[in-house]
Amino acid sequence: MLICISSNKLQQEIQTKPEAHLFEEILYCNIGNPQSLGQQPITFFREVLALFDHPSILDKSETQGLISADSIERAWQILDQIPGRATGAYSHSQGIKGLRDNIAAGIEDREGFPADPNDIFLTDGASPAVHMMMQLLIRSEKDGILCPIPLYPLYSASIALHGGALVPCYLDEATGWGLKVSELRKQLETARSKGITVRALLVINPGNPTGQVLAEENQKAIVEFCKQEGLVLLADEVYQENVYVPGRKFHSFKKVSRSMGYDEKDISLVSFQSVSKGYYGECGKRGGYMEVTVFSADVREQIYKVASVNLCSNIFGQILASLVMSPPRVGDESYESHNAERDGILSSLARRAKTLKDAFNKLEGVTCNKAEGAMYLFPRICQPEKAIKVAEATKTAPDAFYCRHLLTATGIVFVPGSGFGQVS
Repeated sequence: MLICISSNKLQQEIQTKPEAHLFEEILYCNIGNPQSLGQQPITFFREVLALFDHPSILDKSETQGLISADSIERAWQILDQIPGRATGAYSHSQGIKGLRDNIAAGIEDREGFPADPNDIFLTDGASPAVHMMMQLLIRSEKDGILCPIPLYPLYSASIALHGGALVPCYLDEATGWGLKVSELRKQLETARSKGITVRALLVINPGNPTGQVLAEENQKAIVEFCKQEGLVLLADEVYQENVYVPGRKFHSFKKVSRSMGYDEKDISLVSFQSVSKGYYGECGKRGGYMEVTVFSADVREQIYKVASVNLCSNIFGQILASLVMSPPRVGDESYESHNAERDGILSSLARRAKTLKDAFNKLEGVTCNKAEGAMYLFPRICQPEKAIKVAEATKTAPDAFYCRHLLTATGIVFVPGSGFGQVS
């Protein structure tokens, strides 16, 4: 957090006194925010949003020459799904029904298993959905959530905010950040011996911040573990489009569990998705959803009550979440251009991931695993003993000390690994 505050201060200094530093801009590498680094939005998505925002131009002849026919058709379809075509009104607290229908249909197409629109809760990105589930799962400080370490700080913060216990399961850097069921079981038993009731297991796939993509057999073992131990499986799958390594493929935990023969009665599962990642990179539009399966009617009612507190998620985010799961199809005017934009972005991300990994591994004292997916690399930097002692003398973690000096010397914002719970 201090590094982010310092970077904002430096940004202001550059604007007022550009000669005061050796760099001309702050390069924010601390967060997955693609469009801030030059990634262009997907044309089809933005055309539909623009038409929805100003529906009076849908009938104008000029629009036909500027906007693709399928974007116009999709905008009309979305307008017709909104009562009274009131584009600025509140929606149903769970999200517009027609958009949830589209998302459920997209999930069915992807996985080959049924999806129920009533299981879909549209949210302002994945973060509110995470907070919602933590609020529902955590009853006291004796309730724990089993989490992989290193861990995206949203989860540790949310668990702390709602008064629960984070039960760590350390990923193995030497084996490419593997998630071992034997380690999960060990940490579960340790937590229970301390009087902690572990309520859920969180899995981030592809991984944040480690970039690993779980093998299907590993996922099956995780599903079996959750079923045996009666744990809710929280599946953060927001990077599902971001897989870069041949031989690796994203499989949703819902698809894996269904392929194992488990149905709605066997394992409680929550899947998170967001429009901020993938190839879309629409972080500022704040769109996402969670699919909640195998929960009782009473629990579902409580989830809806929590969602209702915020009235509804923003409509543009809802539309984007729907478009992400129902992009142009073969025969649509935007089909080829959409696929070209998508493939160009994903190939660029894969190329940059490899280039950076190779560059890190050429540096003295630095090693870095390859990124199989997601948007991050997690290098290990061996600092001189003298630097570590100076950091300790200032009561600063050595990695935070390094990141702070990197920022002031170059304008590049990194995140200390200790902020993710990683051991030195």
